[in-house]
Amino acid sequence: MKLIANPFSPFGRKVRTVLAEKRIDYDFVIDNPGDAATRVPEYNPLGKIPVLVFDDDTTLFDSRVIVEYLDSASPVGRLIPEEARHRVQVRRWEALADGCSDAAVAIVSETRRPAGKQSAEWVARQQGKIDRALKTMSHDLGGRAWCSGETFNLADIATGCALGYLDLRLPDLGWRTPYPNLAKVFEKLSLRAPFRDTAPPKS
Repeated sequence: MKLIANPFSPFGRKVRTVLAEKRIDYDFVIDNPGDAATRVPEYNPLGKIPVLVFDDDTTLFDSRVIVEYLDSASPVGRLIPEEARHRVQVRRWEALADGCSDAAVAIVSETRRPAGKQSAEWVARQQGKIDRALKTMSHDLGGRAWCSGETFNLADIATGCALGYLDLRLPDLGWRTPYPNLAKVFEKLSLRAPFRDTAPPKS
């Protein structure tokens, strides 16, 4: 089994963290869909990462689909609760965190376009999504130790990957000051080997 992604993708990091938490072996194949020589469309018709490729060359794509499969594939440390109400809350956290990452990726992509073609309105719209996502995550977290429920789960992984991507690509955002409860969770996550080992390179 192999995972096609790149070390900077928050969605790839989410899957890699789940693989590590579940102690599932895999080969990490680095590919960037933006490169001219990319092979990602051969595995995902949408041309997006991450993609999980099985030994028989069948594939799974979209990080949410992949992590759900991985969580059911191994009994080690369930990350998605079985109880329906809690399960939905964890997936809601994942959707919120992924949406925050989506908006950050959109800002990065826009700011890499030639200056004359960039849209300040588009960037502001994406920034608004990030601001609202952070506010909602902080409100929903409150004073709890973990994002959803009493134990570590997929909600924490998704949130940590989103916050890590903000640190990487939008370091001037300074989200820790207004949201110290999110910062506290992020610091706890950073002590876990699977999360620490999947941190993107500092470049």
